[in-house]
Amino acid sequence: MTKRVAAIDCGTNSLRLLIADVDVARRTLTDVERRMEIVRLGQGVDATGVLAPEALDRTLRMLGEYAKQIAAADVTAVRMVATSATRDARNAADFTAGVQRALGIAPEVISGGEEARLSFAGATAELTAAGPGAGLPQPYLVVDIGGGSTEFVLGGNGLEGAADLAAISVDIGCVRLTERHLHADPPTAAEVEAATADIDHALDDVAAAIAIPDARTLVGLAGSVTTVTAIALGLPFYDPARTHHARIPDTAVHAVTGQLLGQTREQRAAIGPMHPGRVDIIGAGALVLDRVMQRFGFAEMVASEHDILDGIAWALAARDPERSAG
Repeated sequence: MTKRVAAIDCGTNSLRLLIADVDVARRTLTDVERRMEIVRLGQGVDATGVLAPEALDRTLRMLGEYAKQIAAADVTAVRMVATSATRDARNAADFTAGVQRALGIAPEVISGGEEARLSFAGATAELTAAGPGAGLPQPYLVVDIGGGSTEFVLGGNGLEGAADLAAISVDIGCVRLTERHLHADPPTAAEVEAATADIDHALDDVAAAIAIPDARTLVGLAGSVTTVTAIALGLPFYDPARTHHARIPDTAVHAVTGQLLGQTREQRAAIGPMHPGRVDIIGAGALVLDRVMQRFGFAEMVASEHDILDGIAWALAARDPERSAG
């Protein structure tokens, strides 16, 4: 049975909406609407511990637009999750109240573990079903590079395996690393070295928590990954049909990372597939991906356009029908 659901993911950098028709039995998810806007909710949170008023305003205004689209789509259920920035902020209650007013439901400020499970389900559902991404060997290591944190999840068996995973969330997101370390234009060698040391320290924790050598396929998620993928493919503009399930070698990731970290903001902004909201943070996101591949010896990365947003939709569709839209 097909269910139309609406999923919203509010991260440190972006606010994303997916309205989809989902059939869990047939394992199909068909987009009705997929939208992403850069709102930078986590602006300054790493340094101040609070959500900035202007960041809250940007986010809630965009959420009001999403609410109109949801109301027009006649969905059966809505779920909104919020991740790293709102886990860290002392004034998260202001955000929750604003979401309630704009959307009619409260956001779920989920743990890093729940974020990992949803990301894994969204990224791997297709990999264990018939389709262009099928046949990749398991277990999968899913790496979701966000704005405030990066999630690492090891498991297999797509949707069925999402409840039995090894996972860890570490604070090496692209916004957080940029605000901490990458200030010059372009970043200095010392700044890149400091960011690399920060990443490598976090990867020590990842290696202690997860049996990384067991992984046979590295699956990369989120905007930093897909942007690096588009650049590595030489795309003149961003095309998710080309980036989804593209296989990118470690040498290409390393080359693109060096390119981005060596460029000025103006030069990065001129890259065809570059979203304007990622110009200042893409170097840090690429560096996280590059260090993961170098540290853990992955010769190839499979990019996925499907991630936590799709995982939210799968989870909603698996529930009993319940009208929760405001």
